[in-house]
Amino acid sequence: MVGLPSLGGPSDDDLFDDPETFVPEHLPTPGRFLDGHDVLTGEDHLAVHETTTELFDERGVYDMTFGYNLARLNLDTRHPDSGYRYAEEADDPSTLRAEFAPTTPFCPQSDTLTKGSFRAWNGLSDRHDYDLVRVRVAETHHQSEEINNALEALEASYRETGSVEPLEDQAQKTDEMPAFLASGPGDETDAPF
Repeated sequence: MVGLPSLGGPSDDDLFDDPETFVPEHLPTPGRFLDGHDVLTGEDHLAVHETTTELFDERGVYDMTFGYNLARLNLDTRHPDSGYRYAEEADDPSTLRAEFAPTTPFCPQSDTLTKGSFRAWNGLSDRHDYDLVRVRVAETHHQSEEINNALEALEASYRETGSVEPLEDQAQKTDEMPAFLASGPGDETDAPF
């Protein structure tokens, strides 16, 4: 069988770092959200990032621009200032801080990607060692304040309810359900059973 000729483009080996190697020069500089906290490096960073990759695969946290799992952005040598950096909170090492640096200051997916990241980490919290993963977008993004305010609200809702869905989404789902599904045990409904 004859193989296809090489088109001369770079291979994945040329474009992506080895996932088992910590390459700080291909990672974003930790920003304001991580200041004063224990930024993960070396094996600690790699362990968290390996779990992140698995959780993002399971929850479908994909960067549509590049067509891959968002965690892979940390390994993409073409975007050395983009991806996630992690830090354990100085006062509470059971809380992980994750700061996302997008590839451009105008990345239109930053809001969706950070919310999806929050839901993946906290919705599958039995798969890692943290009680809470707090997520923010780096201040370099032009809508960082708005996005981070929404992430703070999502975090507050999660702390209150234990659910990764915002309260309004939970209420909307209940409102959209047929009455017999939305009602609790013993509620009067028009259901035939």
